[in-house]
Amino acid sequence: LAGFSGYKAGMTQVFYVDTHPTSPTKGEELCVPATIIECPPVKAIGLRLYKKSLSSLSAFLDVFSDNFDMDLKRKITLPKKKTEQQKIKEAEEKLEQAVDIKILVQTQPRQAGFGKKRPELFEIAIGGEDVKAKFDYAKALLGKEIKVSEILTSGVYYDVHAVTTGKGYQGVIKRFGVRKKFHKSEKGVRRIGTLGPFTGAKTHTVPHPGQMGFHTRTEYNKQVLLISNPKDQEINPNGGIVNYGLVKSDYLLFAGSIPGPKKRLIRITPTIRTKAKQIPQAPELQLISLRSQQG
Repeated sequence: LAGFSGYKAGMTQVFYVDTHPTSPTKGEELCVPATIIECPPVKAIGLRLYKKSLSSLSAFLDVFSDNFDMDLKRKITLPKKKTEQQKIKEAEEKLEQAVDIKILVQTQPRQAGFGKKRPELFEIAIGGEDVKAKFDYAKALLGKEIKVSEILTSGVYYDVHAVTTGKGYQGVIKRFGVRKKFHKSEKGVRRIGTLGPFTGAKTHTVPHPGQMGFHTRTEYNKQVLLISNPKDQEINPNGGIVNYGLVKSDYLLFAGSIPGPKKRLIRITPTIRTKAKQIPQAPELQLISLRSQQG
């Protein structure tokens, strides 16, 4: 599977030995910020067949598992009849038309530590070229749980997709970083000096106030420092994580920051802009800070 998901829990500090061969701090112990992503197992609830259309791929058949969680009805209307075996036979008959197959999964936030019940639904791509092999793989996963340790690897770089923290309606100073005008300027200080030339009905390059934040963003090449769970490696600081709670299930430790606020869904996919200097090697963690975040 080409990806996974989790919920942002918070940040901590990690001490590890730098093993990068060309780093100026090679062999030294570093203290770096790290983001905790709690990753409860996802559940494969279906598979989707795609065929070629005029301009792109279009879905033409969905196969849903009969093994539904009751929490799923908080998100969608569940079918009243069991159709898994019937749809699998139909998919096998139409498999020649398919050019790609993806798995439909649901998250299980009830297993996380912040009290959410309604799951999210999304697709995960399946690696490989053989459509028949993809179908057999997806069919074997129907109705089963998938753990993060089965998909992702410690030390490897991944891309992270998330919705940033919303800031609401903001002015040009905060939204675009425009410099404030002189204090004796006319018609305000926290605004731009001109909207552009007299001609032209619209000028899209001029900074304007408007919505800031709550945008979908992708950050490339984030390294996974650790994949574990609280039983094997304690991650919860004394008193828990502020505005989140306790990490109860499997978790990832990403080097650096991740977009979005706590409790928001984070999508993780393989990198598409791999750099030559990246070495997928898990660092030697010396210490994870468990100091209380509440003073």
